[in-house]
Amino acid sequence: MKIGSVLKALNHPIRRDIVARLRDGPMTAGDLADGYAVSKPTMSTHFAALKEAGLIEGRKNGVVIHYYLNATVAEEAMASLIDLLGSAEAVLTTRSSPTTDPLKLEPKT
Repeated sequence: MKIGSVLKALNHPIRRDIVARLRDGPMTAGDLADGYAVSKPTMSTHFAALKEAGLIEGRKNGVVIHYYLNATVAEEAMASLIDLLGSAEAVLTTRSSPTTDPLKLEPKT
């Protein structure tokens, strides 16, 4: 799992919503697509981006594709972000004040 590909895949609101909807269980491509006013090729592009990032898996049953959330990749992505940023509490308490320019801070000696 590469965190960059996961973040890129989750950059679009439809893709984030697809992931959220799949938390409740598998859904067909048609059922997922019915929730959005976009073309089938556009939905295919969204599914492809999520599959490429490893966030979802598709299983074909006849002519119907069932999509599943790959919870392992989602958990790994969350763990990577926590490792990078620390806990939400730590991020909020160490944030620079708006008047502080981090580029003008003196290096620690």
